[in-house]
Amino acid sequence: MSPRGDCENRSDSSLEGEVPIEPELVRDSVADDLALARTGDDAAFTRLVHPLRRELHAHCYRMLGSTHDADDALQEALLRAWRALPRFEGRSSLRTWLYRVTTRTCLDAVAARGRRALPMDLTSPSHDAVVGDTPLTEVAWLGPYSDVGMEGGASSPAARYEQREAVELAFVAALQHLPGNQRAVLLLVEVLGFSAREIADLMDTTTASVTSALQRARRLIDQKVPAGAQQQTLQQLGDVGRRDVVERFMSAMEAGDAGALVALLTEDVTWSMPPLPHWYRGQEAVMNFARALPLSTCGQWRHLPTTANGQLAVVSYLSPDGGPFEAWSINVLTISGERICQVTSFLGREHVEAFGLPVTFPEE
Repeated sequence: MSPRGDCENRSDSSLEGEVPIEPELVRDSVADDLALARTGDDAAFTRLVHPLRRELHAHCYRMLGSTHDADDALQEALLRAWRALPRFEGRSSLRTWLYRVTTRTCLDAVAARGRRALPMDLTSPSHDAVVGDTPLTEVAWLGPYSDVGMEGGASSPAARYEQREAVELAFVAALQHLPGNQRAVLLLVEVLGFSAREIADLMDTTTASVTSALQRARRLIDQKVPAGAQQQTLQQLGDVGRRDVVERFMSAMEAGDAGALVALLTEDVTWSMPPLPHWYRGQEAVMNFARALPLSTCGQWRHLPTTANGQLAVVSYLSPDGGPFEAWSINVLTISGERICQVTSFLGREHVEAFGLPVTFPEE
């Protein structure tokens, strides 16, 4: 049995010339596959879970704050689901049941591994002067998330957060401050639109406990997540504005142009670089850092535009000695108005590999 199934994106059913499938035929097909999967048919199980893999993986990332952990949790959840499928009685939808299995798997992982952090979550304050830094390996760091193939909009009319909004860095970072059960309840209600009664059944608790956990979780999220989602800001900026910000950031970095870079930044900009623990706040501090390191002493840079966590992002490639440009970081940009208010540089080629992007800059 291979519960990972087919990970590749399939073609959109709305492609021109494709004949729409009647809902009755879809229901019959699902019922047939469910019956086959209960008898041990691996291919039938793969067909059942394939349409839900993307959203289940995003749920795991929101719970755990790491693409690697999300991969492992989804793999384990699907294995558990495969083994338990003969006992699935159909009292809920298959989707609800898979969320039950996946959420419980993630809660086990939270209990075993704790929460993930950004440098701002540590006790050290921001720095005004450039600090000699070494990676802090004993901290479980929050990681970036590839949003390729993620649908926009809310998953249900009852959901408060849209799908892309719910993977934005500020939201996922805030989730990490919640206990596992509060994290799960908030996501199941606010992102996925489950009712308190459904969640009580899903988590083997009471509706009163669900309501209490949700209230506590909402208070913390409201405190830690700034008003105004990046989705709204990026929509207002428009295609041309988004492209302009990214191109100006890449050009300034590659040219070592401090003036061009500072013109892109808000007064209260922050720059952090997990797994390095120190971080910088304000134009002057950020520019001191940029002039001392990436704009002068590191080497030559090349960049590729991408997206991450529903936000603008840039992949950095470094050539310290005139050799090939190797993957260095994924820089997630948080935008305020038409400027960058936060740069989170996730250092390490493993992040670039997880996004399916080239680890060596593709020279023309």
